[in-house]
Amino acid sequence: MTRDDLTGDIPVNPALRRVLATADGPELLELLASGMSGADLTTLLLEVFRRRADRLSPAEVMRRYRSDRFVAPAPVEFTALRRTEDALVSALPDGFEVLVLAPVVPLATHSAVATVDPRKVIATVRGSEVAADPTNALALEASHRRSLALAADPRSNAPVRLAASQRVARAQSFNGPKNLAHFQLFGLVTAGRDTGNRLFEHRHLAEHLRYAARVMADVGAQDTKIRLTFLEDATGPTLEQMRHDLAGLPGIQVSQDPDRTTGRGYYTGICFKIYTSIGGHQLEVGDGGFVQWSQLLTGNRKERLLISGFGVDRLAEALTSQPGTGESSSQQTSRAIHRS
Repeated sequence: MTRDDLTGDIPVNPALRRVLATADGPELLELLASGMSGADLTTLLLEVFRRRADRLSPAEVMRRYRSDRFVAPAPVEFTALRRTEDALVSALPDGFEVLVLAPVVPLATHSAVATVDPRKVIATVRGSEVAADPTNALALEASHRRSLALAADPRSNAPVRLAASQRVARAQSFNGPKNLAHFQLFGLVTAGRDTGNRLFEHRHLAEHLRYAARVMADVGAQDTKIRLTFLEDATGPTLEQMRHDLAGLPGIQVSQDPDRTTGRGYYTGICFKIYTSIGGHQLEVGDGGFVQWSQLLTGNRKERLLISGFGVDRLAEALTSQPGTGESSSQQTSRAIHRS
């Protein structure tokens, strides 16, 4: 986070500076940030928002509903979204458990481990934050399960495979009429122990990428491109390994993307993006890679974690916008998804 050049303490934020310019502003900020316990801060904030809510009329709530980008319904069709989720779930390899995630996670879940700026997530007054990506909550659960396994057997290498579909919200501003503050993501994670010779990485990366290729085929997508970025020199041979492992899948192209800039500092070792063509339009539908989260959460440097995420809204909207053949958009989606 960028800091004020003079003090090094106050984030460069004009609105915050204005607030802190009031009497006792800096002292109040310090008191709220670190001068009271979490329970006391929650008690104070609950009373503050109770009083603010008491002053709001139904008309003011309606005005807020019309203008607040966080509360507007999604433009995607429910049936298309549901069928796309069904396709994502049905394509999962054996061994993956699908969870129903909570809508919130512990405070700092996205920043302490995943290095996301806290201002990009929605914090609550109860010491939690609204989910911004299902892979974060899945990583917590997978690391918890791995910790239990390691407590029973310090050399346990049994992988944990989890998946979930979740409506998430992000606080940063997005440009464009379809870039809402909330959207559906489908995530999967595989957690386990480093078994040497990058066997864990090769095996589970191939599994995640085969899954992505299967989903794209199931929804009728064409010309799917998997682009791998190697963040460490030692991972280079993985490219040929992945080409070999995915060689039997029709319509799949695996290539290297050394110029990728996003995700550096977030992923480690290897990351990837997935692009496909639906209705003649190419779009990015997936992103993933290896992260250090499980090492940090379990305190064990031998732990490994691979995450993948897919934009459910984006896939659903692309499917419903395919050129018609006399069918309704929902019929086209159903036909495409259940094509064998």
